[in-house]
Amino acid sequence: MVQIWRGLDEVPDDFGPAAVTIGNFDGVHRGHQQVLAALVRTARETGSKPVAVTFDPHPAQVHRPDTAPDLIMGIDDRIAALAGYGLAAVLVLHYTLEFAAQTPEEFVRNVFVDGLRTSAVVVGHDVRFGRGNAGDLSTMQDLGRQYGFDVVVVEEFREKDPGPLTEDEGGQRRCSSTWVREALDRGDVHTASGILGRPHTMHGTVVHGAARGRALGFPTANLAHESIGHIPADGIYAGWLVDEAGTRWPAAISVGSNPTFVGVTRQVEAHVIDRPDEAPEDFDLYGQRVAIEFVERLRGMVAYRGPEALVEQMKVDVDQARRILATLAG
Repeated sequence: MVQIWRGLDEVPDDFGPAAVTIGNFDGVHRGHQQVLAALVRTARETGSKPVAVTFDPHPAQVHRPDTAPDLIMGIDDRIAALAGYGLAAVLVLHYTLEFAAQTPEEFVRNVFVDGLRTSAVVVGHDVRFGRGNAGDLSTMQDLGRQYGFDVVVVEEFREKDPGPLTEDEGGQRRCSSTWVREALDRGDVHTASGILGRPHTMHGTVVHGAARGRALGFPTANLAHESIGHIPADGIYAGWLVDEAGTRWPAAISVGSNPTFVGVTRQVEAHVIDRPDEAPEDFDLYGQRVAIEFVERLRGMVAYRGPEALVEQMKVDVDQARRILATLAG
């Protein structure tokens, strides 16, 4: 079972030796997964325990709260995702300006040496740490020699970029949280899923809405505005709703403020396709904390001339979503 520590004071005194990696791990995308696989392999080869060190809140939220990007996933989802890659422990360090003021050497000594009794550190070429991000790979290697731990460098994970944001002639781009956000911001959940290695997911509590969907024959589960996860661009998506029991329901998902109606605030809502007809009164998701998985964007958000035209389009959307999801399920 993976141990979760929310601070160095929770690390057992007899823990170690450890093989460690550090990062924000927002999204735990395929680049992160490559580092985690190398970490577990290194731990096995050195007889160490693999530990991922991450930060909460995200450093950008501390240093530039007004311009920090929306997170792909919340801290609890990040911990759960990290725990799924064969780690012995996840250490969450509370990130503050005081914490950020540590020099690279102070950070390594406090966390790696004294805190985790580290025998190996696994990082990418772009690792940065310590006050002002002054520490880099060369710094880490120097400190490894000084304090007696090995530094294992993992090559970056690159994917073909099918979108307009191509970095080089070959169309290959380093997997990153920034790329995931860019894809989601243009509604390209297919590319985002490719970078993440799984569908992009939001989590939230189902709350009562205006009941317009129910009146039109398409009842929806509305996520509370406090839901966690980066919201994709406005539009209609095929995806899945996962309820508290773990059942995955096919769904047509709407993101945005429906322009057919006046005064509707931006929201995420999912219509479960082919919900059980034998006892519809038992299919009550209100108050449940659910997951919404985005698979494919069907279209952008359009204003229709009245509810009748909207209903006809919703029928088309549901049929299209059903076909896409049936292909994946089959």
